Amino acid sequence: MNTEHIDSYYARTVNPSPARPPLDGEVETDVCVVGGGLAGLSTALSLAERGKSVVVLEARRVAWGASGRNGGFVGAGFAAGVDSIIKRAGLEPARRLYALTREAVERIQERIRRYTIACEPIHSGMLRAWWTDDADEPRRIRDHLHDTLGIELEFWPRERVRETLATQRYHDALLYPQAFHFHPLNYALGVAAAVEANGGRIFESSPVIELRPDGPEKHARTARGRIKARSMVMACGGYMDGLHPKLGGAIRPIATWVMATEPLGERLKEAMRGPHSVIDSRFDFDYYRPLPDTRILWGGGITIRRSDPAKLSAIMLRKLLTVYPQLRGVRVETAWSGLMGYPRHAMVQIGEVSPGVWYAMGFGGHGMGTTTMAGELVASAIAEGDARYKLFAPFGLEWTGGPVGLAAAEAIYRWYRFRDWLKG
Repeated sequence: MNTEHIDSYYARTVNPSPARPPLDGEVETDVCVVGGGLAGLSTALSLAERGKSVVVLEARRVAWGASGRNGGFVGAGFAAGVDSIIKRAGLEPARRLYALTREAVERIQERIRRYTIACEPIHSGMLRAWWTDDADEPRRIRDHLHDTLGIELEFWPRERVRETLATQRYHDALLYPQAFHFHPLNYALGVAAAVEANGGRIFESSPVIELRPDGPEKHARTARGRIKARSMVMACGGYMDGLHPKLGGAIRPIATWVMATEPLGERLKEAMRGPHSVIDSRFDFDYYRPLPDTRILWGGGITIRRSDPAKLSAIMLRKLLTVYPQLRGVRVETAWSGLMGYPRHAMVQIGEVSPGVWYAMGFGGHGMGTTTMAGELVASAIAEGDARYKLFAPFGLEWTGGPVGLAAAEAIYRWYRFRDWLKG
């Protein structure tokens, strides 16, 4: 098993972080967290800050998966649409759910300051740029979000958009002013260091090969050791891989692709004249941002396939040049993929699958804020009996359909991509 971080812009620019040893022997703890991504690390830090003893088991390296490979966008909200959340949960619960994500964004900023995490946060806001020529649609969305959830967004007419993003591809836009972007791998490593500074323990290269979650004492066995814990948290995301069949059956591993260009220097201003992160308005949207060293980090595409396309760099460069043809000749320095965990309802899943066994998953497409939120909710439930996690009861462990469900999801994604093409 490859335990090193995959080759990516983030891995190439990561802060030094020596590998942690694997679990060796038997350890007793209050809580065992399975999964060393941001959901697991955030849970562990919130528990350790409350004085609980906690152990994290990670199969490879901390933030080896989506937590260390994503676009680095941090903002409130969920991957699921507002109306679908309101339909399932109700208006007032939906408002409370969104408030939890706003608190999580503030918690991330506070942790960056408190633990002096060097992750290059850029407080620029995020632009959602419209692919189609319909100024009424972003205005309707702005007004709807304000009226239902109290979210304040700023409408940008196309003239202002094109002053900042030098392309005719976009029309109007909405600015999400509280959003920011950062180096997610360095942030995750900073959270891991904070876990240890608060007394928590993290073991890398320690895949769990057997779970015994029943009874008052939970057991997790690795190749060389065993954990005994009073509570267990499953935070494996798209990499559950059969470890817990009920949880694994409630989530689809969906891949997305990301690339980083070479440093552009002054050429960056030919395309991007502001520090904002950007997504577009399509279902199968692109997402990108300028990096501090004048590269552009560009992501996009969703698929059930786990292997990278043979010409991934060319595919991603074509996406960039579709929007900014003036950057022709720019070189892609590295391209990579990662698995996200998507439930059928596209909403975060938080709860207790059996007595003392908790889960925090389903963050696909919107994970930076929601993993932090989930970690805080699970930790406060375990340590203090906090019942706020029950707000997520309407978004349960729906079976995704196994391989047939994955194939159906791919067909749906292709249909939506075709619809995007027709519209744009």
